[in-house]
Amino acid sequence: MAQLTRDGWLVLASKGTRSFGYGFLSVILGLYLDEVGFSPVQVGFILTATLVGSALLTGVVISRADRLGRRRMLMVSSGLMALSGIIFAVAQAPWLLLVAALTGTISPTSGEVGPFETIEAAILPQTASEKTRNRAFGLYNAVGAAMVALGALAAAIPATLSLLDLLASYRLMFMLYAALGIATFLAASRLSPKVELARLPERASFITLTHSRGPVLRLAGLFAVDSFAGGFVVQSLLVYWFSLRFGVGAEFLGPLFFGVNVMKSISYLLAVRIADRIGLLNTMVFSHLPSNVLLIMIPLMPSLTAASAVLLARHLLSQMDVPTRASYIVAVVKPEERTSAVGVTTLSRTLAHAFGPVLAGAAISVARFGFPFFVAGGLKIAYDLALYFSFREHKPPEERD
Repeated sequence: MAQLTRDGWLVLASKGTRSFGYGFLSVILGLYLDEVGFSPVQVGFILTATLVGSALLTGVVISRADRLGRRRMLMVSSGLMALSGIIFAVAQAPWLLLVAALTGTISPTSGEVGPFETIEAAILPQTASEKTRNRAFGLYNAVGAAMVALGALAAAIPATLSLLDLLASYRLMFMLYAALGIATFLAASRLSPKVELARLPERASFITLTHSRGPVLRLAGLFAVDSFAGGFVVQSLLVYWFSLRFGVGAEFLGPLFFGVNVMKSISYLLAVRIADRIGLLNTMVFSHLPSNVLLIMIPLMPSLTAASAVLLARHLLSQMDVPTRASYIVAVVKPEERTSAVGVTTLSRTLAHAFGPVLAGAAISVARFGFPFFVAGGLKIAYDLALYFSFREHKPPEERD
């Protein structure tokens, strides 16, 4: 167990609270849009808008978080999360849903895509020692995955128990999402001044990178390729794909994606132990490659059971790069550059991620069911190889001889 300060535990509480909302949102979002009459292309377009909004908000965070205050920016983002939940709960007009999507706090992926991760990844190293930093990031991501799993399971409860009609149950879940935004706001408000950057850069700039500009921009470019590929298989689209391909609803998909996120949680914890033995970069690459082979296999499976089994196996491996990637980034830059480094790499991932859903939605609409998986898997394999050969000599301080 990582030894964290009080601020560290508040960050974990905030992560868990949001992630519970991301879990059920990733299950119901595509189904809700389909239920209110959106076409596959329109579903993909709305999901893309959520990622574009996230990128815009991340851009603001990169340039302003350390000067305006990390705590304050987390509170503003939490308020936007609550607002977006309320809009989705009460509105059906496409333009209103588009506005809510563009707040940057609706996650179609079940994971962080907006400003929260950028700020919290900069805070977390200040709440743990260098020796326990990897464990802190592993715990941070494991808590998130566990709560996403519970959220995915919760998505099935209203439909399974027939408590409400389908649309009413979805709207109830969006109101719950708004309430979780308020809870996240309260957690952020209790952070201490120690989470802020001790010494601000002398000059304000959009990207406060000097010593590490080259490596960070190269990482950002590679992460963009991986994230573009991931945009074809975001969790909301996977749910939608399973629904169209096999004719199943939230009562099956909720438990399935509960299992997916349990696998992710295990993956995060295993990643920390493996990284301590073979290094951060090796863990990122050697776990990611086989997971992408499994991704390509999913649409080739002849039955719902087989496709579900491969999906679960894939997620036992696919997320080992998440805590290791975050720990690697903050390890190879100076403390005053951490917010910018995390922000730049997050921004590149989010912008690239945004194009996948609309392309995947278009492919699904013409029954090209395997296309998103083949494109995503192939690009991700290319990313893994490029990352390894570009950065195998660029080691974090604790891995150098």
